[in-house]
Amino acid sequence: MNVAIMGAGAVGCYYGAMLALAGHRVVLIGRTPLVEAVSTQGLILEKEGKRLVTQVEASTDPSVVADADWILVCVKSGDTEQAGRAIAPYIPAPCRVFSLQNGVSNAETLVRVLGRPVTPVVVYVASRMNGAGVVRHEGRGDLELSGQDSQEIAALLNACHIQTHVSGDVMSALWAKLVINCAVNPLSAITGLPYGKLVTLDGIPQLMEDIAHEALSVARAEGVSVPASVFETIRTLPITMPEQYSSTAQDLMNGKPTEINFLNGEIVRRAHAHGIHVPINRTLTLLVKSAEAKGKDQVSTIGNTSLLR
Repeated sequence: MNVAIMGAGAVGCYYGAMLALAGHRVVLIGRTPLVEAVSTQGLILEKEGKRLVTQVEASTDPSVVADADWILVCVKSGDTEQAGRAIAPYIPAPCRVFSLQNGVSNAETLVRVLGRPVTPVVVYVASRMNGAGVVRHEGRGDLELSGQDSQEIAALLNACHIQTHVSGDVMSALWAKLVINCAVNPLSAITGLPYGKLVTLDGIPQLMEDIAHEALSVARAEGVSVPASVFETIRTLPITMPEQYSSTAQDLMNGKPTEINFLNGEIVRRAHAHGIHVPINRTLTLLVKSAEAKGKDQVSTIGNTSLLR
């Protein structure tokens, strides 16, 4: 099978490496430093104490999707529309397009831009780039999806050692992940602390729950049922991933745009449409955007890590 991955960051490179190790042809679409590194050394996956060299192709040219059977869109949420427009002219008719992204509206954006079905996929992986063309796996790696041919797709991915679950309601799962991200992501970024240390601060565990309650009120207004287990996940995340920093913290450290508009900012926008007040999520959105504007010095010395994405 030919797989094109639009967005060769930690998520795209991890799943690209796993598919390549299973014998599939993979082409990464990314920036020049990544392309040059992969062309020279291959894509290197650091996993379970091993350093695995995978043979993949890499290009900066979106037209390489022209012979893809699958396209995995793994770009940041703010780049979704631009990425969609870049690949739209080249997607072959029988190709399947998947959105492996944070947030709840990216697949919808891609459908609008591409004019074709897009399968949203919930991603649970901790991975980070450990240099150009080197991706380090730090935890989990499972996927959740639903829709047309979902059983067949899951079987293929499971055969690649990518644990994949078929969900009866993937939108509920996407919202559950959004609620969890809203509760932990901006706080790690603003404080510059990993989850384990973050929850030792006075009042933070309760604040996380308050953030989640605001987000859940919006989910209910949207007609989405989110399982109460999100609170257990929020409580246990600092235990299971104590050294992890949020992806937003990582973005701030590297001077990159964050996804805050598609996390807490998404809650704020949808809350406004329903006349719901979400003061904590609004405040967090403004604080992260202010930190983002100040650049990479806002969060310092937090290490080159990333969170479950």
